[in-house]
Amino acid sequence: MTDKQIIFLILIIWSIPSTYFRSKFRKIVYQTDDWKINIKPLFKKEIIGLFSNMYPDNKDYLKTRNYYRIYLVVYLILFIIYNLIK
Repeated sequence: MTDKQIIFLILIIWSIPSTYFRSKFRKIVYQTDDWKINIKPLFKKEIIGLFSNMYPDNKDYLKTRNYYRIYLVVYLILFIIYNLIK
């Protein structure tokens, strides 16, 4: 197995919990428990919620946002490494 294949496998495995993190984050940002929020292409408020502080008093929002940020940064790093490996 090459290095590129190993990183690709890690990327696949790392992407599995993305649905959980994104769903939880979107439900807080859009203030709904409706499952359909996971399939709607609503990005503007989600991006604002990710890079700003929409609900400074909501501890669950802050905790979820920070976990989601870390998750996305690691995902980005893995993706960059995958693209840099020849």
